[in-house]
Amino acid sequence: MTAQDEQRDSVKWGDYLQSGNRIFIGSNAAVPNALIDDLIANSHGLHDIETVHILTLSENVWAKAKHKDLFKVNSLFIGGKNIREAIAEGRGDYTPCFISDVPRLFNENSLPLDAALIMVSPPDEYGYCSLGVSVDIVSAAVKAAKYVIAQINPKMPRTNGHSFVHVNQIHSWINAEQELPQIIAPVMDRRTEQIGQYVSMLIDNGATLQIGIGKIPEAVLTYLGNHKDLGIHSEMISDGVIDLMLKGVINNRRKTYHKGKAVVTFCIGSQKLYDFVDGNPHIEFYPSEHVNSPVKIAKNDNMVSINSAIEVDLTGQVVSDSIGYQFYSGIGGQVDFVRGASLSKGGKAIIALPSTTKDGKTSRIVAHITEGGGVVTSRGHVAFVVTEFGIASLQGKSIRERALELIRIAHPKFRDQLLSDVRKHYWVPEYQESSPSSVPELGTIEMKRFNFADINYTLRALAPADERKLQEFFYSHNKETLIMRYNHHITQMTREKSCNLVSVNQHTDLALCFTKKNSLGESIQAVARYYYIESINSGEVAFVIKESLRGRGMASTLLGEMIAIAKIRKLDSLVACVRRDNGSMLKVFERAGFVRQPSEDFDEVSLKLALTEAETVNTETH
Repeated sequence: MTAQDEQRDSVKWGDYLQSGNRIFIGSNAAVPNALIDDLIANSHGLHDIETVHILTLSENVWAKAKHKDLFKVNSLFIGGKNIREAIAEGRGDYTPCFISDVPRLFNENSLPLDAALIMVSPPDEYGYCSLGVSVDIVSAAVKAAKYVIAQINPKMPRTNGHSFVHVNQIHSWINAEQELPQIIAPVMDRRTEQIGQYVSMLIDNGATLQIGIGKIPEAVLTYLGNHKDLGIHSEMISDGVIDLMLKGVINNRRKTYHKGKAVVTFCIGSQKLYDFVDGNPHIEFYPSEHVNSPVKIAKNDNMVSINSAIEVDLTGQVVSDSIGYQFYSGIGGQVDFVRGASLSKGGKAIIALPSTTKDGKTSRIVAHITEGGGVVTSRGHVAFVVTEFGIASLQGKSIRERALELIRIAHPKFRDQLLSDVRKHYWVPEYQESSPSSVPELGTIEMKRFNFADINYTLRALAPADERKLQEFFYSHNKETLIMRYNHHITQMTREKSCNLVSVNQHTDLALCFTKKNSLGESIQAVARYYYIESINSGEVAFVIKESLRGRGMASTLLGEMIAIAKIRKLDSLVACVRRDNGSMLKVFERAGFVRQPSEDFDEVSLKLALTEAETVNTETH
């Protein structure tokens, strides 16, 4: 008799299990709850059954205290109230591991399985059931377990890829219809949207993405609507990919591995998502040992991994499975994909998190890891850390540079303390006195993208973390540029001098820059600033643009931004002094409305832009 022609509503558990056995329970949205209920109802004489699983979207009844004599939880990824309580109370265990390694644990007797309890679709005419929305480590469990016991669920979608199990691999089963658990996309708050916007700025056209579930990944997807030719190679997908695939934004056309296909191990979301993957030839589900293999992930050029964290210390160490001594989630696929993205040609490993806890009382950018917390991702793997306050670029950075980058994206109310703390632990010189300040007038996202001559540049505020970048920018200038900018030939820009120039009180003065992305982050291409003159409520403007980029509109764009900010700050005017032989810069100012003023220095031209009506009258009388 086969599953194709016999209906069953119970399993003879005594034929397959005995006390002390280890069983695997299906993952994510494919938890075979009817099988678990049947086992509990017919568990006569069974004790101390160890349950092994990752995230399970279920009530997780086997983890309840009333079943502690029957079941012992061993979770490879913690999720759900009952699982978390069982582990916290010592009735269950947490086994940290990389998801890509789990199949090896099953096969090499580290975690041998006596039975795998899984959910599948009804078999097709050829006798093949589908693992549906959860192939992940379920596939490996099916291959490794002595017995495979299935809940055949007509609500389970049939997915493409390596998701199929033949009925002759199934030793027993029950037929039980069960709605798949749904997770509805969370409502976005302002800071989550800001994080999503910043992360989207790091994603280039043609990139292949790994995305998780939750507010931040959904926010990232929301801001990818204008991207082109994106691909998916991800442990999971959720509802956010649907519209992007339907619009052709995600088309997998430029992938260099599994070209033309979105590759995943499981999906979690709404019924709309489950219907979308049902029979969809453009999405293929593969086992975790394939999708999560760092070597195979790296076969995708421009691979971008996007993961979250509980806290990040100022050296770039990432804590993501524990809150102090409390184990909260798990390693999951984070390290697999961070490593894979790091190995990928043009790849980026991104960690995105809010700058504080929900109540705003605790910074999640920390000087040192909370006691009891464990490092999941090392400081050597992460390329970018993103909060609602910006992007910290860590790749190729020294400890000092990392600390300053991360302080820049911490919540402003914690920056001074973090800078003070960092002096106690890392080498940050005494001259580094100022923590970064923001320029809210730039907008909700304090970065803007511009394109000059078909190359993308980012406009943002200068910050203390730019000390080395500004020094490099200075040494890229020729003698003529230095004379035009500083009025004499300066030959040295010390780190201390550079630090003074980037440590700007942006609430009174203003310093902006254009940066260009490179393989290790970004380099400065142009700088504009004004120094506030309190006595006349004015700002004195100065610029320097990289020689090869002049004449493209950078100076005019920067000047336009400064004028707009000066008006918001209610300055009466902006002034500038330009060498008389610097004709190109004079044109920039005069096109913006600056008027020449009397000057005592024949070699310089004084210019002024009135920003108020009264100041306009005053300017015209000179």
